[in-house]
Amino acid sequence: MKKKLFLIHRWIGNQLGILFFIICFSGTISTISHELDWLIQSNYRATPQSTFVSRNVILNNFAMTFPKAKITYWIRHDEPYLCDLLYKEENNKLSFVFANPYTGEIQGETSLTAQLYLRDLHYYLFIPFQIGNYIVLLFGFLILVSVISALYFYKSWWKKLFTLDIKKGSNKFSRSLHRLVGLWTIPFIFLIVIISSWYFAERANIAGMKPMVNPKHIKLDILNYQKEEKSSFPFTIDYDKAVKIAEEAIPHLKVKNISPAIDSTETIYLMGNSNIPLVRQRANRVYINPYNYKVEHIQSAATSTTIMWINDIVDPLHFGYWGGITTKIIWFIFGLFISILILSGIYISLKRKARLKQNGMIEKISVNAINTIITSCLFYFMLKRLQTRYEATILAHCVIVIFWTAVFALLYYLLVFKIRKTRSVENKIN
Repeated sequence: MKKKLFLIHRWIGNQLGILFFIICFSGTISTISHELDWLIQSNYRATPQSTFVSRNVILNNFAMTFPKAKITYWIRHDEPYLCDLLYKEENNKLSFVFANPYTGEIQGETSLTAQLYLRDLHYYLFIPFQIGNYIVLLFGFLILVSVISALYFYKSWWKKLFTLDIKKGSNKFSRSLHRLVGLWTIPFIFLIVIISSWYFAERANIAGMKPMVNPKHIKLDILNYQKEEKSSFPFTIDYDKAVKIAEEAIPHLKVKNISPAIDSTETIYLMGNSNIPLVRQRANRVYINPYNYKVEHIQSAATSTTIMWINDIVDPLHFGYWGGITTKIIWFIFGLFISILILSGIYISLKRKARLKQNGMIEKISVNAINTIITSCLFYFMLKRLQTRYEATILAHCVIVIFWTAVFALLYYLLVFKIRKTRSVENKIN
């Protein structure tokens, strides 16, 4: 049984190691993606002040800068050093506008942010038709099988929580590192597995779960209200008044994100943080009629159902932003540990193959087909989406291509070139 479990453990690592690394590494960087955006894009930065400017000032500045565009979503970040992010739609093209929440100034526009890129990569690998979603979710189940099988075939693993062999050669060190990192990341891995299971249940709509946790945007019966031109309607709304009404509707609510009424049939949909810990902003929702500013519907985290509450805590727990920068850093570190765990497993496997080749037990070391096919599809669809969906600039394309080229060049050096060089030296000594 131990041998079979070891073979299962090794097969998962051999066949899916590179894919697992991409999923885990992208999720790890996603935990600090807003900080990356602050670092990369200077026009996304804001100097924190004691008070915010009127949202109507921001709206008017947007209307003057982009008179033919509409705002389809309005994000106010929990990070005080970032501008508001306004989703701008014009001529069926989507872009993102930076609006300073303290001055109201429109500071710039971009077709892509690091947070959006990493989110899409980690969520579905840019592979369409929900295939990518299920591949990512499958990762959670397979890593659980990998961990349980390892705990079974490793003898007395609980005695090796503080053991790292650093003086017994590279083989001993890599195995020891793999085991040590694996043991210390078990609680975090189990958290990922639980969250992945929840995401899978939601995605697959098990027990009719999907509509229960994703209420639809409320539509108005426009026959009861005066019709207005769609092109001018969004800019006539008093968002300051809507925010005030929403914050009075839910105790302790601080409105952050807004889904504007983009035509005359929709309500304004406001979200934010209350005094309920862990939950995301969407846990508190207030729908307001833009004609008479009547509250059409309220969803409060304090009174939500258990299934809705669970659904609203999985994102903060998955990406670690529930406790601010402190938990982001903790999640980032554990994500790096799991990435190291995956890479050390690949290294051990390739070292073993190199040893078998040297002994004449196998003819060649080849890259397995599953990793190659899925990774190739990933980068094909990624480049396609950057061109069609985001219409990313040439600079953005270059940065992304250079980044991944550097990552895979480093992996090649560590996992292939160095192993070959070590074997070559050992052969000369022998």
